[in-house]
Amino acid sequence: MSPVSGLLGVLLLASAARGFGILPGNSRSHQEITEEAILNVTVQVCRALAEAEGNDFALPSQPFTASGVAAACRAEGSVKSFRRAIGSITLRNVRVDLLEALNASFHFDDETFVSGRDIITEGLQTVKADNKRQNFEAAQDSLGETLHTLQDFYSHSNWAENGNALPNSNLIRPDASIGNLADESRATCRSCDGDDCRNNILEDIAREQILTTGYFAVIPGTASKPTGKCSHGGALDLTSRIEPTGGINKDTFESEHGFLHAEAAALATMATSEILEDVRRAAGNQPFLQMLGISRGSGKALCFVIDTTQSMSDDIAAVRSAASSLIDGQAGTDDEPSAYILVPFNDPTFGPPIRTSDPEAFENFLDDLTASGGGDDEEPSLSGLQLALTDAPRSSDIFLFTDAPAKDRQLRSTVIALIERTQSAVYFLITQTTANGRRRRRQNRPQAPGRIAESDARLYEELAEAAGGLVVELRQDELQEAVGIIGQMSRSSLVTLARGSGTPGDDGDFTFVVDQTVGDLQLLLTGPSSLITVTDPQGGRQEFNAMSLRPVGNLQTLRLRPQVGRWRVAVQSPNAYALKAVGQSPIDFLFDFVEYVPSQNTFDVLDTRPRAGANGSLLVTLTDADAANVTRVVLAEVAGSAEVPGDVEALGRGRYLVRVPSVPSAPFVVRVEGNAPDAAGEASPFQRESATSFRASNITIKAQAARNLVPGTPLSVPFSVTVRGTGGNVSIRATTNNPLYAADAPGSLPAEPGASANGTVALSVPLNTPSGTTVTLVIEAEGPGGGGDVNYVVLRISVLNPVSDFAPPACELLCVVRCVRNCRAAPWHLLVMVSDGAEGTGVERVSLARGNGTLYVRPAPDNRNVTLATYDALCGSPDVELLVVDNVGNADTCSFNAFTASGGGRAAFFLSWAALAPQLGRARPGAWSPAEFGPVLKSRRETLGSCGRGFRSAKVRPFLEIFPLGGSVR
Repeated sequence: MSPVSGLLGVLLLASAARGFGILPGNSRSHQEITEEAILNVTVQVCRALAEAEGNDFALPSQPFTASGVAAACRAEGSVKSFRRAIGSITLRNVRVDLLEALNASFHFDDETFVSGRDIITEGLQTVKADNKRQNFEAAQDSLGETLHTLQDFYSHSNWAENGNALPNSNLIRPDASIGNLADESRATCRSCDGDDCRNNILEDIAREQILTTGYFAVIPGTASKPTGKCSHGGALDLTSRIEPTGGINKDTFESEHGFLHAEAAALATMATSEILEDVRRAAGNQPFLQMLGISRGSGKALCFVIDTTQSMSDDIAAVRSAASSLIDGQAGTDDEPSAYILVPFNDPTFGPPIRTSDPEAFENFLDDLTASGGGDDEEPSLSGLQLALTDAPRSSDIFLFTDAPAKDRQLRSTVIALIERTQSAVYFLITQTTANGRRRRRQNRPQAPGRIAESDARLYEELAEAAGGLVVELRQDELQEAVGIIGQMSRSSLVTLARGSGTPGDDGDFTFVVDQTVGDLQLLLTGPSSLITVTDPQGGRQEFNAMSLRPVGNLQTLRLRPQVGRWRVAVQSPNAYALKAVGQSPIDFLFDFVEYVPSQNTFDVLDTRPRAGANGSLLVTLTDADAANVTRVVLAEVAGSAEVPGDVEALGRGRYLVRVPSVPSAPFVVRVEGNAPDAAGEASPFQRESATSFRASNITIKAQAARNLVPGTPLSVPFSVTVRGTGGNVSIRATTNNPLYAADAPGSLPAEPGASANGTVALSVPLNTPSGTTVTLVIEAEGPGGGGDVNYVVLRISVLNPVSDFAPPACELLCVVRCVRNCRAAPWHLLVMVSDGAEGTGVERVSLARGNGTLYVRPAPDNRNVTLATYDALCGSPDVELLVVDNVGNADTCSFNAFTASGGGRAAFFLSWAALAPQLGRARPGAWSPAEFGPVLKSRRETLGSCGRGFRSAKVRPFLEIFPLGGSVR
């Protein structure tokens, strides 16, 4: 049965069709189709998980929303990551129309059925490979791009006109027929009758169920199509003026075939659900939900970057203890991370990153850390941080532990670029050592004993300021307490109300608004201060000094009783300091800088810094669209009080388009203000700030890479650089997230003011790089003269080895002991061989898709292509469905019934030998020893006994003796 059939119930609950373009409007857009399908399938998966766990499931109210679905999935803490995943997928979907507008295959134009299907199937292979290696954000990118082509099939082909009510499932199967495709010489259309195109497809095309799509061209002089072919249609399509005139697209209600727009949109939604279901079956329920940012916790990753050089030997033990306390405190709560990442760094080595979703396994990884090596005063801390930023998902919390300055300062701009792109928070915990004291004495630098020099600390402070983190300098015996305080910054509902910093002698005055949803209000301050004055909304004043705040190292914290209204904090200090005001609230926001594309009347997410001094745009999304609305968005400079307000346009579903007249040249944060109803239903103001600060640039850099990288085959990544102002040589740097990944780029490019300079990065990875590996390429351009103006582009490229296995594993029933009486308490048993064939990639997983019994599985010895599975249940639960998946994600289900399944008794056991022997290289049962045969079958004693009745006891008895040994339960 098609996976779509199981989803139709939920799909029919969705709201009526509205549009199919790019931006929301009267017709259904790509974003709306994609989001609806994601929400529908997520509900189905969470319902299935709840039923499997024996829990009730409450269907969220209609229409589905991200916050409602997350709550139904018991994952309230991951609403923000869920919305981010949906946004990433939908924006990648839209980007196809911007980057591949004239590539017919990406839109099924010009009857490019085969190449269009190739784009879908290769994209699907990439998604599955990315998920297998837990590179979920790369999977989101590939999924969004793939969905665009899939959805366009239903708008641009005559699938709906042919009367199909279900999607074309063979579009996601590379070895199946798409349908009866029109020959190039086959006429498919007649001219429309003026503006009426209802009958422009020839009758024999529909009668014979011939598939066709419209031809499309927008560049003068290139418009042509074979005789008698349909056109796409629309004002821009030049082929629609060639006989036969008109078009057949269903992109909007106003299109030539807009009368079928609703049907095409519904088919596209079902097809999107079908491909999501295929991804789920390949990945498994939990990894699929992780790809979508859903987890029974925060949806965030907790990442430790740890210096393992010899001078950290005592500190590592303290880090272990502090980390264990933090992890144990979050386990089982809404703050439990969805992933744990460990990045060790030594000198000169660093990494590789270690990732797990199991907190106990992560603590074991920490326990295995040992200190060695080093020997000089500086360590490659930024290399470790770079690895963490590229491996961790967006908005992660990264804690870096070291006692040394950075020796790889050349990565400063690369790390800042990754901080801006990932919007991750970075906290530096720097312990005091005698090595630091020796270094300063050699360099004649006065400093507190054991602390790193101010110039060295300044680099960490600059990175922490960009990342919305803090630099905490402390003693080893203060680590436990400091991690306990800083660790609270990783809570799922943490929001930033205000942040700021000051130079020595620079008194600061900060204000922020607290609304009724904010709890656990705290101030965090690093840097010795003389006096902090806090004024609450009622005018009450409190003064605090360093003694009353009981600092931990240079970290001071102050917990305040939340009062609704505007707060004011004044800081007087002769030293540099950094301040954060945070709380917990369900109201937060996501945002991306975007660029308006006039030719498509839409926006594309920037992978670079926005242009300084020019107008700019942002897409802002509230995490809970039902709880608040946005009225004002400003870009506020980090140093000083200057701010640039933007024009706010509501797009629906908690999304807002913000246009600012001029992007600040100085570092800035994004501040969002709006209203949230209070307990009485009255509008109450709220305010949030981005934790990450951003910079603009006078340099524009653009790059585009292919979707995938084949190991051993260099990939050319073209890029262009444009400089405003003074021309000259622009310095170019290209870096990757692994020293084994080569990125060869020119060291500089000559750039004239306002003109583009073009270059190419040659990117390659070793032959043994597995599919699903993510290569993060950062291309940086620094302005002439090295004045510090740097822009970058960050590209994420998936590795995909060629795939030739397109068939899922097959199930062969070897033996069944059926239910022959209507006795619910009677047992029944099943023995199945799952094989991926001689040319397959091997069976990766056999699991229960449906059934209340117990499944045992055991791979065959020396044959990865065969797995034996036994299933035991009571006759009251007569149905079982097995999900079988191979190593490239081809998946299928095998269904059996206790009353109707064939096989059993003596004949079935004999046939099992006949089937097993060729697969496993054995000629007959007697060639197997009990020690070999028992672990292969791994079933219960009575299953083999029942299946083997009629054999001589001398043959059966040894198997029964070893039957309980080995195997695993799924």
